[in-house]
Amino acid sequence: MGKRKREVELVIISDTHLGTYGCHSEELLRYLKSIKPKRLILNGDIIDMWQFSKRYWPKSHMQVVKHITGLIAKGTKITYLTGNHDEMLRKFAGFRLSSFQIANKKVLTLNGKSAWVFHGDVFDVTMQHSKWLARLGAVGYDTLILINSFVNFILKALGRNKISLSKRVKDSVKQAVKFINNFEQTAADIAISNGYDYVICGHIHQPEIKKISSEKGEVTYLNSGDWVENLTALEYNEGAWRIYRYYEDSTAPSIKIPKGVKNKLDNDEIFKDLVTEFLTIKK
Repeated sequence: MGKRKREVELVIISDTHLGTYGCHSEELLRYLKSIKPKRLILNGDIIDMWQFSKRYWPKSHMQVVKHITGLIAKGTKITYLTGNHDEMLRKFAGFRLSSFQIANKKVLTLNGKSAWVFHGDVFDVTMQHSKWLARLGAVGYDTLILINSFVNFILKALGRNKISLSKRVKDSVKQAVKFINNFEQTAADIAISNGYDYVICGHIHQPEIKKISSEKGEVTYLNSGDWVENLTALEYNEGAWRIYRYYEDSTAPSIKIPKGVKNKLDNDEIFKDLVTEFLTIKK
């Protein structure tokens, strides 16, 4: 008999960047298999369409997609909010099928309080004015993650702890710290002006829960982090929020990724199952 899944009212995940070397898909799958959410919000940059390549789409990445589709079939309310790396989906905003929908933003009522949820790239100046520069930065970031993976492989072989090069770079650059602070304050200011109790974002890969005040009032700012560096999610239960941190979770179950001679063959088989499952979802 399998281990009982942990029931959660609401789970918010962002910035998984499926389709890139930096995505911790197996850890993400372990987490998803350990919970039973009533509602799941995928808050942008779930599949990295900027850097997507047919040459790199591991079995575990497809397994994550298949698991999420399985949740839809079981009736879990799932909202896919678009981000900058999956902005191609913005043309499908408003699409609904059973308990699944695609949107650019979402407003929820949680125990009488209003929560404004969106990815957050709208506040990114490089995104607004220089998309080519943002894309170039994304490629450089992914290269750094790839180098980091190699470094951590060596460290593990030497019995030492893993490190995050990108996190160290961001933490050491004053401009990055200033950007994060400005991002959080801007999101909070707009949320306060609109009377929201919570404002929930992704995008900056910085998990956070904190109250932010201005002359007009106060709001609780939350960020779900990412599954590249921090491996975090937001969970809401019985009126309280918390940041789930995979590295602090000793209960996430092990997973079995189907083995095969070729990744493409395995992915084709999983894709057929995925389509079959999707088609059986009740409209």
